[in-house]
Amino acid sequence: MDKKSIITGIIYGIVSNTLGLFVVCFTTAKIARRSESTLQVLEAAVSENFIGKLISLGAIINLICFFYFIKKQKDGHSAGILIATILIAVGTFITKL
Repeated sequence: MDKKSIITGIIYGIVSNTLGLFVVCFTTAKIARRSESTLQVLEAAVSENFIGKLISLGAIINLICFFYFIKKQKDGHSAGILIATILIAVGTFITKL
């Protein structure tokens, strides 16, 4: 495992979690059958203090990416995704305090 692949994995982890967050917000808006946009759902999540739950649901895509890189035997990338997931979990925990 070299540092470059770990850093690339961290970037993949952060981007995939962000993408997952927007997917969760989009599906939440569609399930509620409201005309709210994804950004309005994010604003409501921040104001009503459930943004941590949405971020946690967005991390499901990290799990998919992690197992994909494990299957492709790219351990550095999968380690980076694991590090990114831990950083996001700690950040979510800190925002809950």
